[in-house]
Parts: sequence; structure tokens; C-alpha cells
Amino acid sequence: MEYVQPKFIQEAFNCPHCGAFAHMYWSKIYNEFGRQNSFLRTPLMQSRCAHCRKDCFWIQPDEDIDEGTLILPVGSVAPLPHPDMPKEICSAYEEARNIVGFSPKSSAALLRLCVQKLCKHLGESGSNINNDIKALVTKGLPIEIQQALDIVRVVGNNAVHPGELNDSDISSIAIPLFELVNQIVEDRISRPNKLKNLFSKLPNGAKEAIKKRDSI
Repeated sequence: MEYVQPKFIQEAFNCPHCGAFAHMYWSKIYNEFGRQNSFLRTPLMQSRCAHCRKDCFWIQPDEDIDEGTLILPVGSVAPLPHPDMPKEICSAYEEARNIVGFSPKSSAALLRLCVQKLCKHLGESGSNINNDIKALVTKGLPIEIQQALDIVRVVGNNAVHPGELNDSDISSIAIPLFELVNQIVEDRISRPNKLKNLFSKLPNGAKEAIKKRDSI
């Protein structure tokens, strides 16, 4: 299912806590003020995930306008890392996730680092991301995964060096970059592992027959 970014007053989105696409229950937050039983409306609102029952907190500067910003958990509008993402990559991914709301450019640069580490994890040198992608292409990398790698590479480069992408361009595509990194992990790590696990469960006779067939 496509990732649905958390948004203020939206009925359903992917929860920043559990990652599930779920219905959200919204409530206003009041503060006891002055004499007992006197409550004033605060600029805060709370959303509760119907799946994990955990809360997010939002600030709404103007009560008359349905616009608000997620403040807790911090920087969690981006999708959670793929469960099969290697640990050495996951740390940079989480750092990017924590700052995307405040600095999309820094987040994009960190995601580029994730892709560079992914290339190394996939057997390349890790010293030159462009050359690594080229090498993966010669080994049969699907075109859509090559494009995903190059998108994250180019946007990450533009985040730290002057280029054709301006700040607003990078901000508008920051969240999709996280989705692309997760898609790369799914295609290059998770899917092969699942197939390998299924193949290992075939009878030994069948596996030997396949091996003999492919050696001819």
C-alpha cells in the first residue's frame, strides 16, 4: 500500500508510531486555568491511532484555520524504515526521518548516504555512488530501481551543492525519497531473501534436477 503522510485533521494516514495505515481519532486539548473547573482551549490537538492506540500531538496556531504541525513525535511524518533495512543504513535513515520536518535538505543528503551504503551492502565499493549504480545496472538491476537510486543520488547531491533543484523542489519531494529507499531495500534485499527461503524448502531431488537442468 502507498504511504500516506500524516496530515492535520486527516481521518486516516500511516501512523508515525507503528507505521500502519489506520483511522485517527482527533481531540482538542484544554488547559485548566484560573479558578477550578475553568478550562481554556489550547493551540494543541491530539490524534490517536486506532491500530496501536498511541498519540501524536499537533500545534494549530489559528483555531479558525484547519492547519497544524506535528510536534510529537518529532520529525515523524516520513515512513518507518523497511524491516529488512541493514542496521548500518537504518541509523542514517532514522536521523533523516527525525529532521525532515525541519531541514528537508539535510534529510535528503542523509538519504543519499543511505543509498551509498546500500550500494556497498550490495557488493559495490561504496566509494563512488554513480559508478556503483552503473555496476549494478550491468549486473541486471531493474530500470525502476536504477531510477530510484539515481533520484535519491541527484536530489541528495543538490541538497549539499548548488544545482538545478531549489529548496522548495527538495522540500516537495523529501518524503517520497524515504519511500524510494524502502522500495530499494524491498527489491534488492527482501525479495531475494524471500525467494531464497522458499527455494530452500523444495525437496532435495527437485533442487538437484533444477541444478542439472541449468548446467546443460
